[in-house]
Amino acid sequence: MKISVILGHPYEKSLNAAIAGAVTEALQEKGHEIRFHDLYQEKFNPVISGGELVTDVPEDELTMLHQKEIREADGIVIIHPNWWGQPPAMLKGWVDRVLREEVAYTFPVGDNGGGLPIGLLKARAALVFNTSNTPERREEEAFGDPLQRLWRDCIFAFCGVHTFDRKMFRVVADSSEEERGRWLEEVKVLVSRYFPEERRSGR
Repeated sequence: MKISVILGHPYEKSLNAAIAGAVTEALQEKGHEIRFHDLYQEKFNPVISGGELVTDVPEDELTMLHQKEIREADGIVIIHPNWWGQPPAMLKGWVDRVLREEVAYTFPVGDNGGGLPIGLLKARAALVFNTSNTPERREEEAFGDPLQRLWRDCIFAFCGVHTFDRKMFRVVADSSEEERGRWLEEVKVLVSRYFPEERRSGR
C-alpha cells in the first residue's frame, strides 16, 4: 500500500517528529510504500494565491507532487500539535492547496458547489495523531474537541475517506520520557491495526 505521511511541526526534536518516526517505522515493518513529507523541512508554501484559487492549477512543482501522491494514497497519516484547537497554519495551508476540487472531491454536473460533494480520495483509512497541553476534561467541556470534527467530518469524510481514527497525546508539557515511550508504542499499534501487512497470494 502507498501511505502518505504528513508532519506539521516546526521543531525537529518535537514529540510530533518522534511520532512521525514511529509511524514510518511501523509502516516499514509491514512493507508499505511510504510517501513522507515534513512540511516545515521541505519549506512547503502554505499560502494559496488568487490565481491558484480560481484556476485550481498549482503554482509550484512541490504542490503538484503532493496532489499526485494524495490521489494515489491507499492510506493517509497526519501528525500535528493542537494549536488554538486547530492545526498549525502550515498544515492548514497544505489542506487549502493540496485537497483541491477535482483532486480530493468534486460535485455533480450542474452543481455550483452548494450541494453534496463526491469524495475522490481512494485512501482506505486516515489516521491523525495530535499532541496537546490541554487536559482531556477541559478540552471536552470548554472546547468540544474541534480537531475531531475538523479532520473526521469537514476534511476526510468530505473527500470520501470514511474509515478514520485519531489519537491525542496529553499533557505533553508534564510527560515523562517513559510516558512518551509508551505513547510511541501506542502509535505503532494503531498504525499496524489500520495498515496491516498485505497478504500476497502465492503462485
